[in-house]
Amino acid sequence: MKALILSGGKGTRLRPLTYTGAKQLVPVANKPILWYGIEALVSAGITDIGIIISPETGTEIEKKTGDGSYFGANITYIRQDSPDGLAHAVKIAQPFLGDSPFVMYLGDNLIADDLEQYLQEFVEKKLDALILLRKVSNPSAFGVATVNEKGEVLALVEKPKNPQSNLALVGIYFFSSLIHNAIANLKPSARGELEITDAIQSLLEDKKLVSARQLKNWWLDTGKKDDLLEANRIILDTDLESENLGIIEENSQIIGRVKIGKNTQIINSTIRGPVIIGENCFLENCFIGPYSSIADNVKLSETDLEHSVILESAEVVGIHQRIVDSVIGQRAKIHPALKRPKAVSFMIGDDSQIELI
Repeated sequence: MKALILSGGKGTRLRPLTYTGAKQLVPVANKPILWYGIEALVSAGITDIGIIISPETGTEIEKKTGDGSYFGANITYIRQDSPDGLAHAVKIAQPFLGDSPFVMYLGDNLIADDLEQYLQEFVEKKLDALILLRKVSNPSAFGVATVNEKGEVLALVEKPKNPQSNLALVGIYFFSSLIHNAIANLKPSARGELEITDAIQSLLEDKKLVSARQLKNWWLDTGKKDDLLEANRIILDTDLESENLGIIEENSQIIGRVKIGKNTQIINSTIRGPVIIGENCFLENCFIGPYSSIADNVKLSETDLEHSVILESAEVVGIHQRIVDSVIGQRAKIHPALKRPKAVSFMIGDDSQIELI
């Protein structure tokens, strides 16, 4: 059994962060989103993993993620020169996949369910495809499945204007090698892409064994700021364990579950968890509220922060208003304000500099 993680694309929904980096490397609880998928696959026993990368961000992903040894896996990188659809990604990965069954996993997805239970069903029932579904309020934004009471898939449509159900395809699929034949006969959709939903529909029309299962727990597509913040909140809420490897001054207060990295210094500040703070950070005269993630080498001074994600080497100094619901990019700098609104919210890309006047 192999796995194929799709980690290409341009990440337009997360701009400006993704003008300068891969969306799959944006951190959730100080860990790249992509790594959660790798860990989920390895936990299910799948260690031979191909990762689809784009020319724009592939080098960054490869450098950050490595050869897979960190995860107990073997990673092969496969370049997709243009984002021509999910089925196109499978097509160019065929030399890596061979005749092996495989899991296709979209690299910006996060789920709470273990993959092992679905993998076991796929193998035991000798299915040609198993798709995972979740009820959503806006099915027109997704591939949509119609299923019967037995979980058998009746039809699939990509982003329909008039959806026949509210069951969206989660970005995780199990396939036998028959999917390659279906993809070989595809024509581009109206969007100019080879759609994986069309390939699965072709399997259905050929009377192949295609089943669906609804996720039991949460699923998030982290392609937008609010989804990223929600993913950060959920991971901190469910997975964070307290640990302090930093230097905490006596006049500082740590409340609840807080994880602090090596060489981080906390001076005259209150940290109320769940909060994760990376290594080599400096915090002085700050209040850090729940559901905040602060990456390595961040400097915060006279800052009130809550429900936000601060990326590596960012600097926020002298902001006397509460910063909420914000994502602040790598090396971004926010300087003091003269006026004092009650709260501010940011979506700031890498290397930005903001002065509030």
